Formats: sequence, C-alpha cells, structure tokens
Amino acid sequence: MSEVSSHTFARPAVDELKWKSVRGGFVSLCAHGAKLVVQTATMVVLARLLSPEDFGLQGMAVVLTAFLANIKDAGLGAATIQRLEVTQEQISTLFWINVAVGVTLATFTALLAPVVVAFYGEPRLYWITVVLGVPFVFSGLAAQHQALLVREMRFATVAKNEMLSLTISSAAGIVIAMLGWRYWALVSMAVVGSIVSAVAAWLVNPWVPGLPRRKCGIRSMLHFGWMTTCNTLVVFLAWNSDNILVGRFWGADALGLYGRAYQLATLPVNQLNGAITGVAFPALSRIQDDADRLARAFLRGYSLLVSLTIPIAISLGLFAEEIVRVVLGTKWMEAAPILRLLVPTVLVFALANPLHWLVISTGRVRRALSMTAATTPVVIVGILLGLSNGPKGVALGYSLAMAFLIIPITAWSIQGTKVSWAGLWSAIKQPLFSGLLASAIGVIVKVTLGGMLAPIPYLLVGLGLVFGGYTAALLIPMGQRNLYVDLLMQVLTRPDR
Repeated sequence: MSEVSSHTFARPAVDELKWKSVRGGFVSLCAHGAKLVVQTATMVVLARLLSPEDFGLQGMAVVLTAFLANIKDAGLGAATIQRLEVTQEQISTLFWINVAVGVTLATFTALLAPVVVAFYGEPRLYWITVVLGVPFVFSGLAAQHQALLVREMRFATVAKNEMLSLTISSAAGIVIAMLGWRYWALVSMAVVGSIVSAVAAWLVNPWVPGLPRRKCGIRSMLHFGWMTTCNTLVVFLAWNSDNILVGRFWGADALGLYGRAYQLATLPVNQLNGAITGVAFPALSRIQDDADRLARAFLRGYSLLVSLTIPIAISLGLFAEEIVRVVLGTKWMEAAPILRLLVPTVLVFALANPLHWLVISTGRVRRALSMTAATTPVVIVGILLGLSNGPKGVALGYSLAMAFLIIPITAWSIQGTKVSWAGLWSAIKQPLFSGLLASAIGVIVKVTLGGMLAPIPYLLVGLGLVFGGYTAALLIPMGQRNLYVDLLMQVLTRPDR
C-alpha cells in the first residue's frame, strides 16, 4: 500500500454479494457451531472445577468491564464496515483513536476497581477488576484489522481467528482451574483470548496503519461510531441490570446460579445471532440504497435466525432440569427453574435482534438510540419488580418485560422501510407452526419417558425427537425444503465473475 492517500478499501463486487453472503453465512454458522461445542465443553469442565461463588465473583467484576467493553472500539469498527468507501488515511486515523480508547479504558478500569469493591463489599474484586481491564488494550490494537476483515467479507478467516482465540483461552482457563486458582481461571480466559485475537488479526491482515491525519473525512464516521456506542451502552444497562442487582442484593452465590442459567439460555442463540449478524450487517450495508432488495435480504436472514432458534427455546423449556444436570452437574440444580423462566427472553432475542441489522445497516443510528432509551426503563422495571423473589423473580420479570416490548420494537424498526408486518409474518409463520408440533412431541416424551432413562440418554432422546420433528415439519408440510436446498446450492456454486 504505497499509495497511502489514494488507496480505497472497496467492498466486494455487487454480482458476488449474494454468493459471498450465503457462503459466508454457512461458514459462519459452522464456525459458531464449533464455538458452541467448545464453550459448552468448557462450561461442563469449569462447572465441576469451580463453585458458584467463583463464577459470581467474576460476574461482579464483569459488570463493569462488560459495560466499558461497549466503548472499546467507540463504534468505529461498525463505521468502517457500514461506510460505502473508506480510505487508508481514514482507517489509519481510526486505528490510533481505537488504541487511545483501549489504553484509556484499561486505566479507567483500574481506577474504578475500588468503587467495585465498595459497591459489592468484596475485597477480592480489586485485582480481578484491574486485570480484566488489560484486554481493552489489545482490543484497541485489533479493532480496525478485524473490521477490515468483515468489510472484505473474509468470513472464513474471521471464523478461524475466533476459534483459535476461544480454544487457547478455554484451555488456559481449564489448566489454571485444575491448578486450584479458582476464579482466576475465568479472569485468565478473558486476558488470553484478547491477546490471541489481536495477534491473529494482525497476522492474517498485514495492513499497517499510517500516521493519523487531520481533516481526512472521518467526522461522519466518528458521529456514526458515537451514536452506535451510546446505543450499545443503553442496551447494556437494560440487558445487564439483572446481573448488577442480583449480585448487589443476593450475593455471589445467587449471581453464580443466575449467570450460569442465563449463559445456558442465551449461549446457543448468541452464537446463531453472532454468526448471521456477522454476515448480514456488511451485506445489508452494501445494498442499503436499494430498499426492495434490502427488505428481501433482511427477511431471508430474519426467517433463518428465527427458524434455528425456535427448537432451541423449546428444548430449554422442556428439558431444563436435564440440561442443567448434564452440563453443569447436580450442585447447580437450583439454576434449572431460572433457565426455564428465561426461555421467553430467548425467543424475544431471536425476534428483536435482527431488527438491529435493519436499523444500523441503513445508518439510522439516532433511531436505534431513541428506541433503546425508550425501552430500557421497561426492562429495568420488570427486573426490579421480580428482585424481591431472588434470581427466579428476576428471570420472570426480565422475560415479561421483553415480551411486552417486542411489538413496539418491531413497529419502530420497520418504519420507513419496505419491510411490512405481512412480510414478517410470512417469514416466521412456518417456523412457529413447526415449533408447535415439536412442542407436542417434547411433551409426549416428558410424559412417557420421564424417570425411565438415565439423564444423558433421556436428554439425547428428547432433543433428538424435538429437533427431528421440528426439522421434518419445517421442510415437508411447511414447504421450506426448496428454500434450504437453494441456500445449499448457492453455497456450493460460485457465480461467474
């Protein structure tokens, strides 16, 4: 890149966009499936090596660092992806801003450590919080390299980097837990993961930033990043006030139980959403000026995410006790009712999260912030109403608040777009009807086989019949077979250049 001032980072050609999107989605889904396996295996091992208190202590500190993590790239990674064209000068300037933000956040985390200790009344949180600030430095160093990989739709490379980081950090955490270092095993996973991720991003994307430049046209990108960051921060307050309040009023053990139940409920859905969002956002950004094409592409991705989420939610609700017993162990059985009460939240996430693609890919960041600011108080009120009943009450309040909000969130998101209510219903009706059949199958399994089999075979039979029945119903009577066959053919067949 010798022509620093003239080089432009372009997007893939339009005629390859559909193929890149579909193939990228397939690769991303496979990679996130592998990540789910690794994360679940890690959870299984650590749940047996560590106590609820260990997870609760880490969860208390993570409330602060996760909040600050929403600022770690200042929304500039998303700005790089969403922009139709960006130059070397712009990316270089954004890189140095990201580095400055990362160092600042690491310093700020250390300064706030005493506040965390005072809030929870737990001295052990001081060094946990300080160390958890280290990843911000590496996130700042890698933010633009990772954004460029997504912008160029190098999804396979992104997936490999994520798997490498997850595998090494998980292995490090397990080894440290086996050595008896308790909650430091969880802390080490965050630090090791950030280092590996940053090094990998630099190795696979050899772009070298230049010096920052003034007046290089980044004002609008900074505005986009700032609005995106504000929106993310408000979302965080809504979605994480449950952890803050459970930890503050019910202690580390209760937070450990609630946190593991929440992780079991949301881990599969987060992997699905991450896989599809990683492809959908750059793809929709590419066609943001074509309203009809944007609506069709969005509805395809929306239908896919909902279709994949429904059988997961059904299984979590029906087999909560068996899942907790097999994955976490018998000492965690109090998490089972919490897990079941969080199932409505899982369904709402599947319906609401894709709407964020539609709003942000078209540059409507101010609308996204307004939506979040209006809905956050409702979520917090729901959690507060359930707080007196402990983690189970919080889970119920959270789910009820989310269910109440799904209609207004949807209406606000599709306003001014070519996405209609009829289009949304058409995208989800087949998965919903298939889900009803799968639920009936699951209930029959519970009634006929409950107590007759050991937990693992019982769970395998139940999950197999629910997923098998759902898939058969979706593909044959619901007529979705051709859709998925067409997607598979697009993955396997590259269009002529």
